[in-house]
Amino acid sequence: MSLSAHSVSWQAGGRLIVDGVSLDPQPGQTVGLLGPNGSGKSTLLRLLAGIRPTASGVVTLDGRPLRELGRRAVARRVAVVEQHAETGVELTVGDVVRLGRIPHRGIWSGQRAEDETAVLEAAVHTGLADRLDQPWHSLSGGERQRVQIARALAQRPSELLLDEPTNHLDVQYQLELLALVVRTPVTSVIALHDLNLAAMFCDHLVVLRQGRVVAAGPPGEVLTERMVADVYGVRSVVMPHGPDGRPSVRFLPPEPMEPPVPLEPADITSK
Repeated sequence: MSLSAHSVSWQAGGRLIVDGVSLDPQPGQTVGLLGPNGSGKSTLLRLLAGIRPTASGVVTLDGRPLRELGRRAVARRVAVVEQHAETGVELTVGDVVRLGRIPHRGIWSGQRAEDETAVLEAAVHTGLADRLDQPWHSLSGGERQRVQIARALAQRPSELLLDEPTNHLDVQYQLELLALVVRTPVTSVIALHDLNLAAMFCDHLVVLRQGRVVAAGPPGEVLTERMVADVYGVRSVVMPHGPDGRPSVRFLPPEPMEPPVPLEPADITSK
C-alpha cells in the first residue's frame, strides 16, 4: 500500500479549491498532476503531505489516516519539494541536504553515522557528492532544485511530492531533473504545467479543472486534443506515438478572428 487520497476536499473563502479528489498511486509509480493555474494541484499536494487538513475525505498512508500518524511519522515517509527554496542564512549544499534528516532525529540529538550515510547516498544519487561544501547561494536555479531533491531523498522517503519543480528552469535542467526523479526508487507525485514533460516522464496522469478530476490514466489515454481544448482552451495536435512510444502535444495558434466590417463614412453636414 502507499499514500492515497480518498474523496478529499479543501476550501478557502467559501470556495472549493479541491473538490472530492481521489488518488491512489501504485508503489514506484510516477504520477503527474496537470491542470491550469488555480485548478488545485498545489493544494492537493499539501493535502497529500498532511500540511493542510482535509475539509472532507481522508488521506491515508499504508491504509492509516495521516492525522493518526503524527507529523514526524509522516515526514519520515513523505518528502516534499516546493517550487522555490530561498534562505538568507549562509548554508552549504551539505547543510541543506542534512535538513532532510531532521524527522529522524530527536530534538537535541546530534548528527549520527546513519544520518551522514543517508546524506552521502542522496548526494551521490543526485550527482552532488563533490559539491557538499559549496555555498548554496552560488548555485543556479536548476542546481538548487537538485539540492532540494537530495534533501528530500536524505529523508529516505517512500513517497516524494514535487510542486512544479521545473518552473523557470532551462530545458536541459528540466529534462535532467525529471529524469533524476524517475530514477529514484520511490512513489512520486509531480505537479507540472508542461504536457510534453508529463508525457515523457510520468506513468499516470491526473488532470484537474476547478478542483475536480476530469481525466486520469496513462499519458496515451489522457493527452487528447479534446482534453487540451476543454481544459486549457487551446487547439492542439496530439501525436499518439512519439519516438519513445509516448504521446507528444503540438499547440496551434488561435483561430484567426474575422476582420471587422469597415464602417461607412458618416454623413456629416457642416453648418
